[in-house]
Amino acid sequence: MIQKRRGFTLIELLVVIAIIAILAAIL
Repeated sequence: MIQKRRGFTLIELLVVIAIIAILAAIL
């Protein structure tokens, strides 16, 4: 269960980083 939760957290982190990168690219 911990590993699964950690995986989801990593995925969310990657998504957030990707969104920030896209916004930074637009700006």
